[in-house]
Amino acid sequence: MKVLVIAEHDGKSLRAASLSCLTFAQQVAQATEGTVSWLVLGSQATGVAAEAAKFAPVLLVESSRLARPMADSCAAAIANVAKNHNVNLIAAASTSFSKDVLPRAAALLGGAMASDIVRHEVTAEGLLFDSPQYAGAVTATVQLLGSPQVVSVRSSAYPAATPAAAPFGIEAIAMEDATLASRCEFVELKTKQNSRPDVTEARIVVSGGRALRNSADFEGLVGKLADVMGGAAGSSRALVDAGIAPNELQVGQTGKIVAPELYVALGISGAVQHLAGMKNSRTIVAINSDPDAPIFDVADLGLVGDVYEVVPQLIERLQSR
Repeated sequence: MKVLVIAEHDGKSLRAASLSCLTFAQQVAQATEGTVSWLVLGSQATGVAAEAAKFAPVLLVESSRLARPMADSCAAAIANVAKNHNVNLIAAASTSFSKDVLPRAAALLGGAMASDIVRHEVTAEGLLFDSPQYAGAVTATVQLLGSPQVVSVRSSAYPAATPAAAPFGIEAIAMEDATLASRCEFVELKTKQNSRPDVTEARIVVSGGRALRNSADFEGLVGKLADVMGGAAGSSRALVDAGIAPNELQVGQTGKIVAPELYVALGISGAVQHLAGMKNSRTIVAINSDPDAPIFDVADLGLVGDVYEVVPQLIERLQSR
């Protein structure tokens, strides 16, 4: 089976989630006696391609039209490469980028798609994929009837790939501007500078929930505890909807899926939508004033208490050590 992995990057380096997706692809290729390659899209992306080549062969498409990750241009590039290279399986990490791009690419190719893969199995009948449904309440095992197959893979389900002993080759692919033409126009990107690690890549994530009253309290409790522990700050959807926390920090079914070594939930009740985004964390610590909060059902360690009283004490203890 010929597998193509879409490399997600920021123009300078690969996203960690893509390395987990590569592990999935390598396992599929090995089991089917196939091959795996990266597809790097961008403008002036040779640095990213060189980094990707440490792990697997690279197909590089560079164009000014790919300077920004516009969905229709990226999907057209993916479809073009997949057709010309007879790709059987296209994979990307389950991120906002892939949610925007992969379905378009699958439609252009007439392929079949499955999202948020957490496990796979190679059988005599073909590939089987496990995909969580209904906010993780059930896991469906699906088989894609169509070609090429297109999947997004949860980074928490597979370990990150490790570099090879020697770098692989990079093949530059020329593509006409007309092929990458977009009906969309990039206007601007609004984002806040953040010195903390990304919530999907951090070893430690501290998240706040409805118990936090305002943005200052969120920063003073969630943000400060995250800084003391060297982790990332996250949020439940309730705080995002209330404008207390920015959208990029949301963890949950409609936010980001995380699986850090340590997840600290401050004032989060544990709605099923939030649990779907963090329940695969290795160790879960919960602090909540409600002893019957559902979060305690999944927590490894739980403390019943007011976050406004407990967290400052915890920060002080950690700082003193």
